[in-house]
Amino acid sequence: PPRQLRSLTVLRSAVEPVAARLAAVNATPEQCAALTEHALGMVATSRGRQLEAYLVHDTAFHRVVLAASGNEMFAPLGEVVAATLTGRTRHGVMFEDPDPAAVTLHVRVAEAIRERDAEAAERLTRDITVGALRELDVLAP
Repeated sequence: PPRQLRSLTVLRSAVEPVAARLAAVNATPEQCAALTEHALGMVATSRGRQLEAYLVHDTAFHRVVLAASGNEMFAPLGEVVAATLTGRTRHGVMFEDPDPAAVTLHVRVAEAIRERDAEAAERLTRDITVGALRELDVLAP
């Protein structure tokens, strides 16, 4: 249901940029590696209508960001983000292939977190969530 998707996406946009900022401070080397691996998985599945495979990496990426924040209240929101991303894919509220700019943003978020650049991590994650809201405006007005 588009209304619920929008509500969940707004919740994401309120939480995820802050979680990414915290992850830049608190992420372990293993979490940094996982973020890079999932971002590369998104790159690898971003063309040729591989949305289900892309979704696996996309949801895992966001779960790691939330967990790496170190805030135990943020980690369970991985379920919310997974529901949002899954809902977009299952309800066809996505383009045939993910927006290349959004894929690039995930790669840059992984780098910012690994480099402990909290400001960039927050800004880039905000760009991801703003883009997700903009896609909803186009695909499920």
